[in-house]
Amino acid sequence: MSITKEPAATANRHRLNAIDGETLMTTPLPPIRFTIGGLLPQGLHILAGAPKVGKSWLALWLCLRIAKGDNVWEFPSARGNVLYLCLEDSYSRIQNRLLDITDDAPDNLFFATMSEKLRCGLEQQIERFLAEHPGTALIVIDTLQRIRSIANDVNPYANDYRDLGILKELADRHRIAILLIHHLRKMNDDDPMNMISGTTGISGATDSNFVLRKDKRGGSTATLYCTGRDIEYRELTLEFDGDTHIWNLLSDSVTTEPQPRDKLIIFLSEFLSESKSFTGTATELAEALEKWNGEPLVPAALTKRLIRCRDELAARGIMFETHRTRDRRELWLSLAGDGSDGNDGKPDTGSVPNLPSQLSHLSREDT
Repeated sequence: MSITKEPAATANRHRLNAIDGETLMTTPLPPIRFTIGGLLPQGLHILAGAPKVGKSWLALWLCLRIAKGDNVWEFPSARGNVLYLCLEDSYSRIQNRLLDITDDAPDNLFFATMSEKLRCGLEQQIERFLAEHPGTALIVIDTLQRIRSIANDVNPYANDYRDLGILKELADRHRIAILLIHHLRKMNDDDPMNMISGTTGISGATDSNFVLRKDKRGGSTATLYCTGRDIEYRELTLEFDGDTHIWNLLSDSVTTEPQPRDKLIIFLSEFLSESKSFTGTATELAEALEKWNGEPLVPAALTKRLIRCRDELAARGIMFETHRTRDRRELWLSLAGDGSDGNDGKPDTGSVPNLPSQLSHLSREDT
Protein backbone atom coordinates (compact mmCIF):
# COMPACT_ATOMS: atom_id res chain seq x y z
CA MET A 1 0.00 0.00 0.00
CA SER A 2 1.46 3.36 -1.01
CA ILE A 3 1.60 6.25 1.42
CA THR A 4 0.67 9.65 0.04
CA LYS A 5 3.29 12.22 0.96
CA GLU A 6 1.97 15.39 2.60
CA PRO A 7 2.42 18.40 0.28
CA ALA A 8 5.27 20.73 1.33
CA ALA A 9 2.92 23.72 1.67
CA THR A 10 0.63 21.79 4.03
CA ALA A 11 3.57 20.45 6.03
CA ASN A 12 4.97 23.95 6.52
CA ARG A 13 1.57 25.24 7.60
CA HIS A 14 1.39 22.57 10.29
CA ARG A 15 4.90 23.29 11.57
CA LEU A 16 5.40 25.55 14.59
CA ASN A 17 7.71 28.46 13.88
CA ALA A 18 9.61 28.19 17.19
CA ILE A 19 12.81 29.77 18.49
CA ASP A 20 15.16 28.36 21.10
CA GLY A 21 15.76 30.22 24.36
CA GLU A 22 19.49 30.75 23.80
CA THR A 23 18.91 32.49 20.47
CA LEU A 24 16.07 34.58 21.89
CA MET A 25 18.19 35.69 24.86
CA THR A 26 21.17 36.74 22.75
CA THR A 27 19.56 38.32 19.68
CA PRO A 28 19.04 42.11 19.71
CA LEU A 29 15.39 42.78 18.88
CA PRO A 30 13.75 46.11 18.02
CA PRO A 31 12.66 47.80 21.27
CA ILE A 32 8.97 48.45 21.88
CA ARG A 33 8.05 51.66 20.08
CA PHE A 34 6.19 54.15 22.25
CA THR A 35 3.84 56.61 20.58
CA ILE A 36 3.60 58.33 23.98
CA GLY A 37 6.62 57.57 26.16
CA GLY A 38 5.73 55.39 29.16
CA LEU A 39 2.01 55.60 28.39
CA LEU A 40 1.03 54.42 24.90
CA PRO A 41 3.22 51.75 23.26
CA GLN A 42 2.74 50.02 19.94
CA GLY A 43 -0.18 47.61 19.99
CA LEU A 44 -3.94 47.69 20.61
CA HIS A 45 -5.49 49.82 23.34
CA ILE A 46 -8.91 50.74 24.76
CA LEU A 47 -9.95 54.16 26.09
CA ALA A 48 -13.29 53.68 27.83
CA GLY A 49 -15.57 56.11 29.58
CA ALA A 50 -19.20 56.93 30.23
CA PRO A 51 -21.20 58.76 27.54
CA LYS A 52 -20.42 62.52 27.33
CA VAL A 53 -17.53 62.23 29.80
CA GLY A 54 -15.11 63.83 27.34
CA LYS A 55 -13.45 60.81 25.69
CA SER A 56 -13.61 62.32 22.20
CA TRP A 57 -12.14 65.63 23.35
CA LEU A 58 -9.26 63.73 24.93
CA ALA A 59 -8.79 61.52 21.85
CA LEU A 60 -8.71 64.52 19.50
CA TRP A 61 -6.19 66.34 21.68
CA LEU A 62 -3.96 63.22 21.80
CA CYS A 63 -4.10 62.97 18.00
CA LEU A 64 -3.12 66.61 17.66
CA ARG A 65 -0.19 66.34 20.09
CA ILE A 66 1.24 63.24 18.42
CA ALA A 67 0.85 64.65 14.92
CA LYS A 68 2.84 67.71 16.06
CA GLY A 69 5.31 65.73 18.18
CA ASP A 70 4.40 67.72 21.30
CA ASN A 71 4.46 66.33 24.83
CA VAL A 72 1.29 64.72 26.16
CA TRP A 73 1.23 66.26 29.63
CA GLU A 74 4.59 65.18 31.08
CA PHE A 75 5.09 62.34 28.59
CA PRO A 76 7.13 62.75 25.37
CA SER A 77 5.46 61.78 22.10
CA ALA A 78 6.92 60.37 18.89
CA ARG A 79 5.82 62.55 15.99
CA GLY A 80 4.07 60.69 13.19
CA ASN A 81 1.06 60.56 10.92
CA VAL A 82 -2.24 60.11 12.74
CA LEU A 83 -5.58 58.78 11.46
CA TYR A 84 -8.71 59.58 13.47
CA LEU A 85 -11.81 57.59 12.47
CA CYS A 86 -14.48 59.74 14.14
CA LEU A 87 -17.42 57.60 13.10
CA GLU A 88 -20.02 59.28 15.33
CA ASP A 89 -19.27 62.83 14.13
CA SER A 90 -19.51 65.02 11.05
CA TYR A 91 -16.68 67.06 9.53
CA SER A 92 -18.42 70.22 10.74
CA ARG A 93 -18.33 69.04 14.35
CA ILE A 94 -14.68 68.00 14.04
CA GLN A 95 -13.82 71.37 12.53
CA ASN A 96 -15.52 73.19 15.40
CA ARG A 97 -13.67 71.07 17.95
CA LEU A 98 -10.33 71.73 16.25
CA LEU A 99 -11.05 75.46 16.29
CA ASP A 100 -11.72 75.20 20.02
CA ILE A 101 -8.49 73.42 20.99
CA THR A 102 -5.87 74.68 18.52
CA ASP A 103 -4.87 77.56 16.26
CA ASP A 104 -3.50 75.24 13.59
CA ALA A 105 -3.84 71.58 12.65
CA PRO A 106 -0.92 69.84 10.88
CA ASP A 107 -1.28 68.20 7.48
CA ASN A 108 -0.20 64.81 8.89
CA LEU A 109 -3.40 64.53 10.95
CA PHE A 110 -6.15 62.81 8.93
CA PHE A 111 -9.86 62.37 9.61
CA ALA A 112 -12.56 60.06 8.26
CA THR A 113 -16.22 59.96 9.30
CA MET A 114 -17.12 56.73 7.49
CA SER A 115 -15.45 53.34 7.13
CA GLU A 116 -16.24 49.70 6.47
CA LYS A 117 -16.75 47.31 9.37
CA LEU A 118 -14.41 44.65 10.72
CA ARG A 119 -14.19 41.58 8.49
CA CYS A 120 -16.07 43.54 5.81
CA GLY A 121 -13.27 45.69 4.43
CA LEU A 122 -11.98 47.84 7.32
CA GLU A 123 -8.71 45.92 7.55
CA GLN A 124 -8.04 46.52 3.86
CA GLN A 125 -8.85 50.23 4.24
CA ILE A 126 -6.38 50.55 7.10
CA GLU A 127 -3.72 48.60 5.18
CA ARG A 128 -4.12 50.94 2.21
CA PHE A 129 -3.87 54.04 4.41
CA LEU A 130 -0.69 52.70 6.03
CA ALA A 131 0.80 51.93 2.60
CA GLU A 132 0.08 55.50 1.49
CA HIS A 133 1.28 57.01 4.81
CA PRO A 134 4.22 54.86 5.99
CA GLY A 135 5.11 57.22 8.86
CA THR A 136 1.86 56.54 10.72
CA ALA A 137 2.21 56.31 14.50
CA LEU A 138 -1.40 56.23 15.73
CA ILE A 139 -4.89 55.25 14.56
CA VAL A 140 -7.87 56.18 16.73
CA ILE A 141 -11.24 54.49 16.14
CA ASP A 142 -14.17 56.31 17.73
CA THR A 143 -16.06 54.16 18.59
CA LEU A 144 -15.35 50.43 18.67
CA GLN A 145 -19.04 49.57 18.36
CA ARG A 146 -19.29 51.46 15.05
CA ILE A 147 -16.90 49.05 13.30
CA ARG A 148 -18.44 45.82 14.58
CA SER A 149 -21.00 43.74 12.74
CA ILE A 150 -23.91 41.94 14.36
CA ALA A 151 -22.44 38.85 15.99
CA ASN A 152 -23.75 35.44 14.95
CA ASP A 153 -21.67 33.57 17.54
CA VAL A 154 -23.28 31.90 20.50
CA ASN A 155 -20.09 32.74 22.42
CA PRO A 156 -19.80 36.53 22.92
CA TYR A 157 -16.33 36.16 24.47
CA ALA A 158 -14.99 34.40 21.38
CA ASN A 159 -16.53 37.06 19.13
CA ASP A 160 -15.02 39.94 21.16
CA TYR A 161 -11.61 38.29 21.24
CA ARG A 162 -11.62 37.51 17.53
CA ASP A 163 -12.67 41.01 16.48
CA LEU A 164 -10.00 42.70 18.56
CA GLY A 165 -7.50 40.07 17.47
CA ILE A 166 -7.79 41.35 13.89
CA LEU A 167 -6.90 44.88 14.98
CA LYS A 168 -4.12 43.70 17.27
CA GLU A 169 -2.52 41.75 14.44
CA LEU A 170 -2.56 44.90 12.32
CA ALA A 171 -1.01 47.01 15.09
CA ASP A 172 1.69 44.42 15.85
CA ARG A 173 2.63 43.88 12.23
CA HIS A 174 2.98 47.59 11.46
CA ARG A 175 4.35 48.48 14.92
CA ILE A 176 1.82 51.26 15.44
CA ALA A 177 -0.65 52.10 18.20
CA ILE A 178 -4.38 51.60 17.59
CA LEU A 179 -6.61 53.24 20.21
CA LEU A 180 -10.27 52.18 20.40
CA ILE A 181 -12.77 54.51 22.04
CA HIS A 182 -15.32 52.46 23.98
CA HIS A 183 -18.02 52.71 26.63
CA LEU A 184 -18.41 51.65 30.26
CA ARG A 185 -21.16 49.60 31.82
CA LYS A 186 -23.64 51.49 33.97
CA MET A 187 -22.95 49.23 36.94
CA ASN A 188 -20.17 50.52 39.23
CA ASP A 189 -17.22 48.38 40.30
CA ASP A 190 -14.30 48.86 42.66
CA ASP A 191 -12.00 47.97 39.77
CA PRO A 192 -12.61 50.44 36.91
CA MET A 193 -11.29 47.91 34.38
CA ASN A 194 -14.24 45.63 35.18
CA MET A 195 -16.57 48.40 33.98
CA ILE A 196 -15.42 48.20 30.35
CA SER A 197 -18.46 47.25 28.29
CA GLY A 198 -18.51 43.76 26.79
CA THR A 199 -16.92 40.51 27.85
CA THR A 200 -13.42 40.14 29.25
CA GLY A 201 -12.46 39.15 25.71
CA ILE A 202 -12.22 42.89 24.96
CA SER A 203 -10.01 43.95 27.84
CA GLY A 204 -8.03 40.69 27.60
CA ALA A 205 -7.18 41.06 23.91
CA THR A 206 -5.73 44.56 24.25
CA ASP A 207 -2.22 45.55 25.27
CA SER A 208 -3.36 48.47 27.42
CA ASN A 209 -6.63 49.67 28.91
CA PHE A 210 -7.47 53.23 29.91
CA VAL A 211 -10.61 54.16 31.82
CA LEU A 212 -11.66 57.81 32.13
CA ARG A 213 -13.97 58.16 35.12
CA LYS A 214 -15.32 61.39 36.56
CA ASP A 215 -14.92 61.89 40.29
CA LYS A 216 -18.40 63.40 40.54
CA ARG A 217 -21.24 63.59 38.04
CA GLY A 218 -21.28 67.09 36.58
CA GLY A 219 -17.80 67.83 37.96
CA SER A 220 -14.76 68.85 35.95
CA THR A 221 -12.19 66.44 37.45
CA ALA A 222 -11.70 62.81 36.49
CA THR A 223 -9.23 60.00 36.93
CA LEU A 224 -7.60 58.24 33.99
CA TYR A 225 -6.79 54.70 35.11
CA CYS A 226 -3.96 53.20 33.03
CA THR A 227 -2.89 49.58 32.94
CA GLY A 228 -1.14 47.41 30.37
CA ARG A 229 1.45 44.80 29.52
CA ASP A 230 4.20 47.30 28.69
CA ILE A 231 3.33 50.22 30.96
CA GLU A 232 3.34 50.80 34.69
CA TYR A 233 -0.05 51.01 36.40
CA ARG A 234 -0.84 54.62 37.15
CA GLU A 235 -3.74 56.93 37.92
CA LEU A 236 -3.70 60.37 36.31
CA THR A 237 -5.89 63.04 37.89
CA LEU A 238 -7.23 65.29 35.13
CA GLU A 239 -9.32 68.45 35.00
CA PHE A 240 -11.39 69.49 32.00
CA ASP A 241 -11.07 73.14 31.05
CA GLY A 242 -14.46 74.24 29.73
CA ASP A 243 -12.93 77.17 27.87
CA THR A 244 -10.14 75.37 26.01
CA HIS A 245 -11.87 71.93 26.00
CA ILE A 246 -8.58 70.31 27.03
CA TRP A 247 -7.95 67.79 29.80
CA ASN A 248 -5.12 69.16 31.97
CA LEU A 249 -2.98 66.96 34.22
CA LEU A 250 -3.26 67.72 37.94
CA SER A 251 -1.31 64.79 39.38
CA ASP A 252 0.27 61.42 38.58
CA SER A 253 0.23 58.51 41.03
CA VAL A 254 3.64 57.41 39.75
CA THR A 255 6.66 59.51 40.62
CA THR A 256 9.62 58.17 38.68
CA GLU A 257 13.16 59.00 39.61
CA PRO A 258 15.49 59.27 36.61
CA GLN A 259 17.38 56.02 36.12
CA PRO A 260 21.18 56.27 36.06
CA ARG A 261 22.63 55.63 32.61
CA ASP A 262 24.53 52.37 32.27
CA LYS A 263 28.24 53.26 32.29
CA LEU A 264 28.74 50.53 29.70
CA ILE A 265 27.35 52.87 27.04
CA ILE A 266 29.95 55.53 27.87
CA PHE A 267 33.08 53.39 27.82
CA LEU A 268 31.80 51.31 24.89
CA SER A 269 31.51 54.56 22.91
CA GLU A 270 35.09 55.46 23.90
CA PHE A 271 36.32 52.00 22.90
CA LEU A 272 34.65 52.14 19.48
CA SER A 273 35.74 55.71 18.81
CA GLU A 274 39.27 54.31 18.84
CA SER A 275 38.80 50.84 17.33
CA LYS A 276 35.74 51.66 15.09
CA SER A 277 34.47 48.06 15.17
CA PHE A 278 34.68 44.80 17.07
CA THR A 279 34.00 41.15 16.22
CA GLY A 280 34.49 38.45 18.82
CA THR A 281 32.97 36.64 21.77
CA ALA A 282 31.54 38.28 24.87
CA THR A 283 34.65 37.14 26.77
CA GLU A 284 36.93 38.84 24.25
CA LEU A 285 34.88 42.04 24.37
CA ALA A 286 34.95 42.03 28.18
CA GLU A 287 38.75 41.76 28.10
CA ALA A 288 39.00 44.56 25.53
CA LEU A 289 36.81 46.87 27.62
CA GLU A 290 38.78 46.45 30.86
CA LYS A 291 41.01 49.38 29.88
CA TRP A 292 38.02 51.74 29.89
CA ASN A 293 35.98 50.10 32.62
CA GLY A 294 38.85 49.70 35.08
CA GLU A 295 37.53 46.37 36.38
CA PRO A 296 36.65 42.95 34.95
CA LEU A 297 33.27 42.45 33.26
CA VAL A 298 31.24 39.24 33.43
CA PRO A 299 30.80 38.08 29.78
CA ALA A 300 27.28 36.67 30.22
CA ALA A 301 26.11 39.83 31.99
CA LEU A 302 27.81 41.96 29.33
CA THR A 303 25.70 40.47 26.53
CA LYS A 304 22.50 41.07 28.52
CA ARG A 305 23.47 44.70 29.18
CA LEU A 306 24.17 45.28 25.49
CA ILE A 307 20.75 43.90 24.53
CA ARG A 308 18.94 45.98 27.18
CA CYS A 309 20.75 49.14 26.05
CA ARG A 310 20.25 48.54 22.32
CA ASP A 311 18.09 51.63 21.75
CA GLU A 312 20.59 53.93 23.49
CA LEU A 313 23.43 52.32 21.54
CA ALA A 314 21.58 52.99 18.29
CA ALA A 315 21.05 56.61 19.31
CA ARG A 316 24.83 56.93 19.68
CA GLY A 317 25.42 55.43 16.25
CA ILE A 318 26.52 52.03 17.56
CA MET A 319 25.28 49.03 15.59
CA PHE A 320 25.11 45.76 17.49
CA GLU A 321 24.40 42.21 16.30
CA THR A 322 25.07 38.65 17.42
CA HIS A 323 25.53 35.55 15.32
CA ARG A 324 26.60 31.97 15.90
CA THR A 325 29.53 30.37 14.09
CA ARG A 326 30.17 26.64 14.06
CA ASP A 327 31.76 26.65 17.52
CA ARG A 328 30.91 29.94 19.24
CA ARG A 329 28.57 32.92 19.44
CA GLU A 330 30.11 36.18 18.31
CA LEU A 331 29.21 39.80 18.95
CA TRP A 332 29.59 42.42 16.24
CA LEU A 333 29.71 46.13 17.05
CA SER A 334 30.44 49.02 14.76
CA LEU A 335 30.45 52.80 15.10
CA ALA A 336 28.39 54.10 12.18
CA GLY A 337 29.03 57.79 12.90
CA ASP A 338 30.31 60.14 15.55
CA GLY A 339 27.31 59.43 17.79
CA SER A 340 25.85 62.91 17.49
CA ASP A 341 23.04 61.87 15.14
CA GLY A 342 20.52 59.42 16.50
CA ASN A 343 19.79 58.22 12.95
CA ASP A 344 23.28 56.82 12.56
CA GLY A 345 22.31 53.58 14.22
CA LYS A 346 20.19 50.80 12.82
CA PRO A 347 16.51 51.69 12.58
CA ASP A 348 14.31 49.72 14.96
CA THR A 349 11.98 48.80 12.12
CA GLY A 350 14.50 46.56 10.41
CA SER A 351 13.90 42.84 10.16
CA VAL A 352 15.63 40.51 12.56
CA PRO A 353 17.40 37.66 10.76
CA ASN A 354 16.73 34.03 11.58
CA LEU A 355 13.82 34.78 13.91
CA PRO A 356 10.14 33.93 13.49
CA SER A 357 7.88 36.78 12.46
CA GLN A 358 6.86 38.86 15.47
CA LEU A 359 3.14 38.92 14.80
CA SER A 360 0.33 38.97 17.27
CA HIS A 361 -0.28 35.85 19.31
CA LEU A 362 -3.96 36.26 18.52
CA SER A 363 -5.15 34.20 15.58
CA ARG A 364 -6.94 35.93 12.77
CA GLU A 365 -10.17 34.46 11.53
CA ASP A 366 -11.61 36.10 8.44
CA THR A 367 -15.12 35.40 7.29
